[in-house]
Amino acid sequence: MKLDLPYLLEPSELERIIDHPDLMVIDVGDTDAYEKERIPRAVHVDYLDIVSGNVPASGTLPDTEQLCEVFSVIGLTKAKHVVAYDAEGNGRAARLLWTLDVLGHPASSLLNGGFTAWKNEGHATECSPPPVFARSNYPALVNGKSQADKSYILSKLGDPEIGLLDARTPLEFEGFDVRALRGGHIPGARNLNWLDTVDTTRNNRLKPSEDLRDMLSQRGITPDKEIITYCQTHHRSSHSYVMLKSLGFTRIRGYPGSWSEWGNSPETPIEWMIHWFFPLDFH
Repeated sequence: MKLDLPYLLEPSELERIIDHPDLMVIDVGDTDAYEKERIPRAVHVDYLDIVSGNVPASGTLPDTEQLCEVFSVIGLTKAKHVVAYDAEGNGRAARLLWTLDVLGHPASSLLNGGFTAWKNEGHATECSPPPVFARSNYPALVNGKSQADKSYILSKLGDPEIGLLDARTPLEFEGFDVRALRGGHIPGARNLNWLDTVDTTRNNRLKPSEDLRDMLSQRGITPDKEIITYCQTHHRSSHSYVMLKSLGFTRIRGYPGSWSEWGNSPETPIEWMIHWFFPLDFH
């Protein structure tokens, strides 16, 4: 029977279908931790293999040949339903899922709470040598529907049909914590720290849908708009992308260049909260 899984998958649901032939569980956490203990039958993808690492915009996508190799080595095919997880809040797992969306992979889910929820709630783990699957020939064909680049965002600034969601800390957003040549945020962006969407009292699951929708609505982030997520390197904002998708948002793009590109580009406009205290116009 073909798998039909929710985008946000609970550990108990995954346990029931863990041996399904159309399932591939992918661990995107620390390599050493994966080799010591993992979800049964999970394969591993190194996070650094799915980002370019090119300074200053180190979070941009690698070339299609590299992505094709990464997924071919683990035996991934378009017929597999991917369930991704990590043990660090699911930011890495979310980046994997966003990458698969960019490549047009048809079916994927996030394990709600990741390995933290899986292990803390008593589900079986595997400590034997990791599984090896036959190599595939994964077709890495990048589409433009799930990503935004700098030019695209510049063309949409001021458009009321576009929402920009900044997943960084408030200090980064406001321009007091500067991690590029310039601090601040993209004009018109709204800030929701990705950690504020995670419920640490429920083993790092996403907070309840109603709470998340309220938080987003207060910031003008609504499903009728196209939402673009960004952070510093599109790690945290990949989590925001997945969070929006889990809530039923259908028009979402991630900006892989994020602030590491925007804040280091002298031609891009910025806003920063310090203007409120020190206005730039002294006339």
